Amino acid sequence: MDTRLRELGIELPPVVPPPGSFVPYLISGNYLYLSGKGAPRRNLSPGDIVPKVGREVSLQEANDCARDIGIYFLALIKEALGSLDRVEQIVKVFAMVNAVDDFTEHTEVINGCSDLLVQVFGRRGQHTRSAVGVKSLPKGFAVEIEAMVEIRNA
Repeated sequence: MDTRLRELGIELPPVVPPPGSFVPYLISGNYLYLSGKGAPRRNLSPGDIVPKVGREVSLQEANDCARDIGIYFLALIKEALGSLDRVEQIVKVFAMVNAVDDFTEHTEVINGCSDLLVQVFGRRGQHTRSAVGVKSLPKGFAVEIEAMVEIRNA
């Protein structure tokens, strides 16, 4: 898998501790659960307008956010399992888009993450998915995604 990442020009970011009383991932049986990970497009200060997809955040910027989250998920998977080769199947992706009320292109936003997972894992990257619009997300995130991964025994 490391070769595949190099072919795609992907460098995995460092994993950082979560900002709360939860873990970034958890292994239970043959499944790895990835906590929701958000991606803002800019830093917010008190009193700032929370950026919304379809207003301050373009569809392409939101798609890039989703791709960035997918890349971070790869780093989490590698840390949790020691190798991306232990991924049997990406099972489920659940995504939330912080969008204006009349925005309807949630699936196009989340394709940033979904497409990346398929590029990296091929058929094992194809997954079930939900993409929903929400009124707000923590920290002014444009997008937040969580995932479930089936793992191979070491």
